[in-house]
Amino acid sequence: MTTTLLEYTRFGFPLYMALRWRLGHREPPATFPVNAVLRDRDEIDAAVAEAERLGLPPVWDAPKTWDSLGALHEVLSRTGPEARVLDAGAEYYSQLLRWLYLYGYRDLTGINLVFQRPVRCGPIRLEHGDLTATRFADGHFDAVTCLSVIEHGVDLAAYFAEMARILRPGGVLVTSTDYFAEPTDTRGRRAYGGPIRVFDRREMEAAFALAATHGLELTGPVDLRSEERCVHWAEHDLRYTFLTWTMIRT
Repeated sequence: MTTTLLEYTRFGFPLYMALRWRLGHREPPATFPVNAVLRDRDEIDAAVAEAERLGLPPVWDAPKTWDSLGALHEVLSRTGPEARVLDAGAEYYSQLLRWLYLYGYRDLTGINLVFQRPVRCGPIRLEHGDLTATRFADGHFDAVTCLSVIEHGVDLAAYFAEMARILRPGGVLVTSTDYFAEPTDTRGRRAYGGPIRVFDRREMEAAFALAATHGLELTGPVDLRSEERCVHWAEHDLRYTFLTWTMIRT
């Protein structure tokens, strides 16, 4: 309990991290797939093993380690510790901003509609915010991550427009979503206040084209093939996988 209380104070957070995790570990993650689909359970196990090897706090849901590590790799490889980073759709249990803290990043913000009041975890600021209409100035961020959020009723046109607005030219956007190449029946299923959606190949190709109209350019081809429905959302008995991709603000 003491460490939990410490975590949610500006000055207790570094002590909390020192007590629980190996501070000072600066080795970046091994090269990770980007613009790609999570292929199978072996890739989940490999991601969890890599996070453990690096001494990173574990992700609460093992499959989410895969896209969290991919986002970490992209932010580390495209920015430096002085970068301003936003995690759009962060949760209290999200680990990406904590991981970036371990690599020396200090200008770290997370937004979500569920946050009723601002909370500080050391330098990490968590606050109420709509990722399609934020309070931030044009070009404010060097990097934005948005992991497993857009499938929950997010207006994609508004999302891409807002991300393009708050990123500086050359800034990086890393997004992940629930995915399978062939359509997945989610009729009647709802979560987090909206309908559940599992994107398919056709929908993602349209999404990439939409993003391009807002000045967001893919860093390379996206392999949209899917092999195994290796993610199981037991509460809704849905099986699918994850897709992650990186864009640059032109």
